[in-house]
Amino acid sequence: MNMSDAFADPDVIRRLLNESGTWAFVGLGDNPAREVHNQARLLQQRGKRIIPVHPAAREVLGERSYASLAEIPDAGSVDVVGVYRRAEHAGAVVDEAIAAGAKAVWLPLQVIDEAAARRARDAGLDVVMDRCPAVEWALRR
Repeated sequence: MNMSDAFADPDVIRRLLNESGTWAFVGLGDNPAREVHNQARLLQQRGKRIIPVHPAAREVLGERSYASLAEIPDAGSVDVVGVYRRAEHAGAVVDEAIAAGAKAVWLPLQVIDEAAARRARDAGLDVVMDRCPAVEWALRR
């Protein structure tokens, strides 16, 4: 079994896609050409509240942007933190998500940090790693 498969439990994926309400997308700026923009828009269209987290953006997809997870008012109400940063920066974002009281972290395709994923799981968060929300949405509805 691929190590990232350990962080791709179909039941967790299904629950996060179907039962979550609020997703904070770290790395979601105002560039519509980036994949994170597509993923956030898709989930927004599926009824999720999205919160952009990007130090240079003021508003993305009609939602106010925050420079960091810590700046989100009531960050503990965030169900899922999408970690759309390069893998070498993912661990710091996961640690911020843990500190902010998020309930889950989702690391998309090719964003793999097994140590960070274990820290999040050990802190009680649900973890999905190396999976695309759009693909999983299509497969697991």
